[in-house]
Amino acid sequence: MIYLDHNATTPPSPAVIAAMLPVLSSLWANTSSQHGPGQQAKRVLSTARATVARVLGCKPVEVIFTSGATEANHMAVRGLLAASAPERKRVVFSSVEHAGQLRLARALADAGIQVDLMPVQADGTLDLAAAASLMGPDVALVSLMAANNETGVLMPMADIAELAHAAGALLHVDATQHIGKLPFHFADSGADAVSLSAHKFQGPKGIGALLLRQGLPFVPQTLGSQERGRRGGTENLAGVVGMATALELLGDVGLEATRQTQLRDALENGLTRALPETHIWGRQVPRLPGTSYLRFGQLSVDVVLQRLERLGVAASSGAACSSGGSEPSHVLTAMEVPADEALAAVRFSLGRTSTLADVNHLLQALPPMLAPLLHEERLTAP
Repeated sequence: MIYLDHNATTPPSPAVIAAMLPVLSSLWANTSSQHGPGQQAKRVLSTARATVARVLGCKPVEVIFTSGATEANHMAVRGLLAASAPERKRVVFSSVEHAGQLRLARALADAGIQVDLMPVQADGTLDLAAAASLMGPDVALVSLMAANNETGVLMPMADIAELAHAAGALLHVDATQHIGKLPFHFADSGADAVSLSAHKFQGPKGIGALLLRQGLPFVPQTLGSQERGRRGGTENLAGVVGMATALELLGDVGLEATRQTQLRDALENGLTRALPETHIWGRQVPRLPGTSYLRFGQLSVDVVLQRLERLGVAASSGAACSSGGSEPSHVLTAMEVPADEALAAVRFSLGRTSTLADVNHLLQALPPMLAPLLHEERLTAP
């Protein structure tokens, strides 16, 4: 199987699995216990926290371990909003946030919180002029993804941080797709809070973190003494060790980003040459190195994915959590892409295990399978 769905999840590194096994077998004591085994586990937790902080450019005290990015996202928004001044109760999201964040936005609106959405332009980039018009003295928080999970388009974190802070608001960044794919440093990001999930960079599922700038008022959403009282619940020590190991293994992220960009460009150039009907969203703007979001004419995504499955290639129709439905992508809808074109969207997302041989296999095998279908589509077009 050629795996080209790394934006959905990544295969855990063998070194990550090896690092987790001793924790599961020998260091299973509760880190809150005062006996020897508990204190040994606590020391392992502290060491892993320090590693996470060092790699991500923050202080250990700013790291709150969670079950993943979704929990971290919701914690950040609800916790910072609850701690905001009475006159600041408006929250601003982008219109292309992860589906889980947009569900949170709707839940807040249903609860009487004013929520506004920053629109995007036709190429998927954020409309900064429109974003600026939404800032004001009543805004508590702006929540923005660092990179879109479907198109891969990068969002202007620094610009939004400047706009939000000028209005006296805080900025939360969902860096789920960014960390591990592009260089990241919390202290330099301009964000007040950042969410991440380990399974996006060859770590285990079920573990993530919220990076929260030290000193910010914050109301915990899960009560308990763990994580300095900011997130209750016994820590997932094996997951924490796995995430810390995965972050250490990232090495030179910029060098890997260059390699994946070259593979992505080779894939896209080959597909557009062989199948001129291929359209790629976000191709002309900054985006993640390994993400290619495209359509082959208006061939149904189900048809394309079936052909890919026959070739032993794993890809997706977009976000893994919302794929398989009959509704067009909310991201493409926000970009004003017609529904028939949006329903043809296929996402290839490369990763650290992707090779030029994978790309070449796809380029050799897929065009001959799709060309007859595209020819038939041309003949039947009105």
